[in-house]
Amino acid sequence: MNLARFPRLRLAHLPTPLDHLPRLTGALGGAEIWIKRDDCTGLSTGGNKTRKLEFLMAEAMEEGADIVLTQGATQSNHARQTAAAAARLGLACHILLEDRTGKNDSDYARNGNVLLDHLHGATIEHHSPHPDMNAEMERVAERMRSEGRKPYCIPGGGSNPTGALGYVNAAIELVTQANDIGLGIDHVVHATGSTGTQAGLLAGLKGINAGIPVLGVSVRAEKEAQEENVFKLACATAEKLGAPGVVRRADVVANSDYVGKGYGFPAPDTIDAIEMLARLEGILLDPVYSGKGMAGLIDLARKGAFAKGENVVFVHTGGSAALFAYRSDLVPEAS
Repeated sequence: MNLARFPRLRLAHLPTPLDHLPRLTGALGGAEIWIKRDDCTGLSTGGNKTRKLEFLMAEAMEEGADIVLTQGATQSNHARQTAAAAARLGLACHILLEDRTGKNDSDYARNGNVLLDHLHGATIEHHSPHPDMNAEMERVAERMRSEGRKPYCIPGGGSNPTGALGYVNAAIELVTQANDIGLGIDHVVHATGSTGTQAGLLAGLKGINAGIPVLGVSVRAEKEAQEENVFKLACATAEKLGAPGVVRRADVVANSDYVGKGYGFPAPDTIDAIEMLARLEGILLDPVYSGKGMAGLIDLARKGAFAKGENVVFVHTGGSAALFAYRSDLVPEAS
């Protein structure tokens, strides 16, 4: 796959490590658990969105943008990484933050990713729950155009065919690393939300005929809706790559059993997974995405979904900055 024909900036620390998790493997007593450390991409505490931003910000620069707009939930990892990328490139950044949880404690409203958004110099406007935040963002962009600005709009999560190229590249990187150490990957598992990570992984892995299934553990939507959204973006990404039809509907698998109360609300098994990884492997997960993804992997492993000796790679999408916004969930006595 020739990704070199697409504009790209080098913002991330790549390749990210592919590490074995021996203590978690021992605790689960079955499959061998590995982790792809995309929390180590290096941009403002890291995370999966940095890979997407390499392609998105390159497109923004090519179009002569002087300000980047994006949107997300209050504790958006994507917004934080977009603000950092804009700062690094000397662009202004404006963020629309949507209240999806109703949480109003000071940690959630001002700490974590929100604190970092401000530190990176982004301007922020807050919105009540809205059915189409991308449309709201475009309304703001149109106002800026009328004022003589040149905005570039990035959808929530950086999840469009341009952004998904970052995870096509990650798929190639992962398979290359596995080949170099003689690792046969049997399953890839990760948290899936705005769909760009799963869509890019699928387009990339199918495009190189890797034969590796991908399981997305949903952090918000029901299984059918999540799978349909992933499939649409995976198809659009494959089309952009010049490989239409490489992803089939049957390739797209999501599990929505670990959403809990809803987006942005860590379930008890989310908290358990965060504590387990922190105490067994010294790795920080987050309460919104990677914690739910790992909760799914742990539960499925305990139920025998992965055979003994199979190699399961968990893609860590980052987000540890959000831990500081969820103090009362993680340490209730401190609330």
